[in-house]
Amino acid sequence: MPDAPKMTGASDTIFALATAPGKAGVAVVRLSGPRVGAAADVLFGDLPAPRVAQLRVLRDPAGVRLDEALVLYFPEKASFTGEAVLELQLHGSVAVVNQVLRVLSDIDGLRLAEPGEFTRRALENGCMDLAQVEGLADLIDAETEAQRRQALRVLSGDLGKTAEVWRQDLIRAAALIEATIDFVDEDVPVDVTPEVNSLLEKTVEKLRSEIAGVSVAERIRSGFEVAILGAPNVGKSTLLNALAGRDAAITSEIAGTTRDVIEVRMDLNGLPVTVLDTAGLRATEDVVEGIGIERAKQRAEQADLRVYLVAGDEDVEVSLAADDILLRSKSDLSGATGSAISAVTGQGVSELVDRISDSLARRSARSGVASRERHRVAMKSAEQSILSAIGHISNGEEFYDLGADDLRSAVWALDSIVGRIDVENLLDEIFSSFCIGK
Repeated sequence: MPDAPKMTGASDTIFALATAPGKAGVAVVRLSGPRVGAAADVLFGDLPAPRVAQLRVLRDPAGVRLDEALVLYFPEKASFTGEAVLELQLHGSVAVVNQVLRVLSDIDGLRLAEPGEFTRRALENGCMDLAQVEGLADLIDAETEAQRRQALRVLSGDLGKTAEVWRQDLIRAAALIEATIDFVDEDVPVDVTPEVNSLLEKTVEKLRSEIAGVSVAERIRSGFEVAILGAPNVGKSTLLNALAGRDAAITSEIAGTTRDVIEVRMDLNGLPVTVLDTAGLRATEDVVEGIGIERAKQRAEQADLRVYLVAGDEDVEVSLAADDILLRSKSDLSGATGSAISAVTGQGVSELVDRISDSLARRSARSGVASRERHRVAMKSAEQSILSAIGHISNGEEFYDLGADDLRSAVWALDSIVGRIDVENLLDEIFSSFCIGK
């Protein structure tokens, strides 16, 4: 495969293998930029009609046949990147792909794309916003149904649309304040504070609701954590193995076998979950085991949900949260029923999976469209700026200029979510709404 040249530029036509490397039924090579037509001339002749797949024979400049491929052409402003795009659907041979890439690298004005450059061009050309780029990355990484659904919401532009509604309300409020400050002799409402306060209070309420859902959305992206707790030899590792469907943890009749936290990532009814097998909780003089017990307690506190196993009528050593699950372990030996489980026979295991899934699904329902810490920080910054603006506006017209500055800061914070900064909209709103311009 050819190496990428050191010099890059937005006017370059880029190309890359868009599918995974290696043998496959089909391999897709994608080109984007102003010279896709020149590439087509070298490989197979004239470009096909837009968005119509055609079967063409690909040849090198010497006329040697390379492959027979389906080719697709997307014109400028009607493609993923916003530029002219050409896709070559080749036979998935390593040799075929490498030879086609070599031919492309020899064409003037073409170069191998850098990582993520197709998506970056889509962002720069206004085909996607920054949040959508993040959604695309999340979709590619999605392993569970919940992750897929959440990533698609962001990729479809829901976060950008939500932020735009907030943004327009803030621009409207700032325009009213600016008009009062700068155009007092024009046809402007005398008292704009009722509408301004209504807009700002509504936006703060919606921001707070979305901020509250970020932590849940982040968990959907990264995975919930469920800790299995209990005394030594109560069956924690055996339960982990039963949930994982494999021998993920060593099981033994010797107490204290598990010294460190063992993590197994799995898909529980469409939710990404990391199950933690922890050291048995007991008093011990063994220094290493003691470290493991302390780690177990710390991870259990940080986990989203805890499953506590007890044998017989022993006391529960930790305080349980409302959603935590308490089970009598080794029911195959004790004959216990009800809230009992046996990882050996499978009794209660499917019911436990359902209880965990139901609990985490209820939490997932509280997630919003914002799913990253960057989003939370930007929304929190906007909220604080709006609250500061409300305070300044309530102090009277002499403080309106400070309130307007706060609102501009809030708009900038929201613009950072989608990667757009544009303060000229304030003037646009003033002139269009109040007919101040002559």
